[in-house]
Amino acid sequence: MKQLFQLSHPVARRNAANAVMQAEDGHMVEIKPRTRSLDQNAMLHALFTEASKNATWQGRKLTPMQWKVLFISGHNIATGNGADMIPGLESEYVNIRESSAQMSIPRMTSLIEYINAWLANNVVAS
Repeated sequence: MKQLFQLSHPVARRNAANAVMQAEDGHMVEIKPRTRSLDQNAMLHALFTEASKNATWQGRKLTPMQWKVLFISGHNIATGNGADMIPGLESEYVNIRESSAQMSIPRMTSLIEYINAWLANNVVAS
């Protein structure tokens, strides 16, 4: 049985510790920051859709998923994490980018702010 504890108060920490003490041998424990919230996920995809409707890149209209790749890659460069470009299976170049699903809440907040700033500076209000 999988158990998940949000360590937000002493009782939750005690319950998590008790679950660890009662776990059978061979089970694993992982403690990590929470990933993006559902509200952040909804906002992120709304921003990708907004970009697909109101912006162009290199003279092209892009799909929300294409904007996702561009924004996550650009955000990674803007925040000093660089890019990981490798040759693809057909000799194309591929950016092995950060996963938005695995981003912490603060990292996702930073990405959303980056996208909002880019849209504010690059989309002409109608």
